[in-house]
This record gives sequence, C-alpha cells and structure tokens, in this order.
Amino acid sequence: MHTFLIERDIAGAGDLSPADLQGIASTSCRVLDALGPGIEWLHSYVTGSRVYCVYRAENEALIRRHAELGGFPLDRIARVEGLISPASAR
Repeated sequence: MHTFLIERDIAGAGDLSPADLQGIASTSCRVLDALGPGIEWLHSYVTGSRVYCVYRAENEALIRRHAELGGFPLDRIARVEGLISPASAR
C-alpha cells in the first residue's frame, strides 16, 4: 500500500459545522467499506477553503473511485515518496 495526499477545493470548508463534517466522514466511511481493504482513510486537515486528506491505498485508481462514489471533489492527488520531521535532523 502507498500513502497519498489528496487536496480537495471546497469553498467554505473551514465554516462547515461539526454535523456537516460528521456527515462527510460517514459518507466517506460507507464508500471505503464498499471498496474493501485496498484503501484506508487516515485523517484529513480542514482549512478555510480546502481539505487535505491522507490515505493509504493500493493505487491511485482506488482514490479516484472513492471520490467518485462519495461525490467528493478531487483536485490534486500526490503519492507520498517520503516523510521528514524534526527527528530527521538528528
């Protein structure tokens, strides 16, 4: 499985209510269950007008299928090639 970073342009994302976010998360989880074990949603970061999602998946096609079935925008997708942090400097 590979890690992917997904960028979704959603006007007003930062103003979504907790109930709105719960509904989005529920839809995402239902679609993930239907797609099977080849894709996993780790977490998402919500900003003013974008949502950045981190997924593990067998391939990019599963990420695209998840967005299609869930009705989610998918503006950019990138396969993560590495990870750095302050620990990388030590």
